[in-house]
Amino acid sequence: MSSREIAMLTQKQHKHVVRDIESMLEQLGECPEGYAHFWTHPQNNQTYREYRLDREHTECLIAGYSAILRMKIIRRLRELEGECAPMPQTLPEALRLAADMAEQNARLESKAQLDAPKVAFVEQYVEAGGAKSLRETAKILNMPEKAMIDVLLRDKVLFRQSGNLLPHALRQRDGLFTVKTGTSDFGHAYTQTRVTPRGVQWIAERYASELMGG
Repeated sequence: MSSREIAMLTQKQHKHVVRDIESMLEQLGECPEGYAHFWTHPQNNQTYREYRLDREHTECLIAGYSAILRMKIIRRLRELEGECAPMPQTLPEALRLAADMAEQNARLESKAQLDAPKVAFVEQYVEAGGAKSLRETAKILNMPEKAMIDVLLRDKVLFRQSGNLLPHALRQRDGLFTVKTGTSDFGHAYTQTRVTPRGVQWIAERYASELMGG
C-alpha cells in the first residue's frame, strides 16, 4: 500500500505519513530507500516521492494509530487481497494477466502524475493557510463552487440545515471543517462553515480528478 493511499484513508497529511514511515523503518533498522518510489512529472520536471509498503510494514505502521484509522487500513488491505486474481494456469492466461496489470499500472501512474502538481500545490498552501470559506476554498483549488458543494453534499460531507451548509460531526471531528457563529454589524446572527488547511488538502486529494481544473 502506498503512503499516499494511507494518507488518504487516514486523512493525514502525506508528509506526516512519510515521517511516520521513516521513523518506523529507522527503528526497524531498515533502509527507507528500499521502499521509496519517485517519478518526474513531464510538465514541470518536479520529482515526487512516496513509499510503498507490504502488508507487514503497513500493519506495523498503523499499530500506533487510533482504532478507527487501523480499521480503515485493515479493510483496505482486505480489499486489495480480494482484488488479487487467481494464479494463471496456462501461458495465454499468464500473458493476459501481465497485459492487464501493465494497463492498470499505466492508468494509475498517469492519474498520479496528473494529480501530483495539484496536490503538491495544496501541500504548499496548507503550510501557511488558515481556515477558508467554501467560496474561498473553491477559488484556491480552481474548482467550480457549486460543483464542489454538490459533491460534498452527495458524499455526505456537508448537509443543509435551516439554509446553512454544515459539516457532519465526523468530518468536523476529523479537523476538516470548523463552524463559525456570530452576529453581523446589522444584528443578524450567522453561521458559517469554514474549511481548515487539512480540509482544503483533503478536498483536493479526494476530488482532484473530478473537479480541479488545469
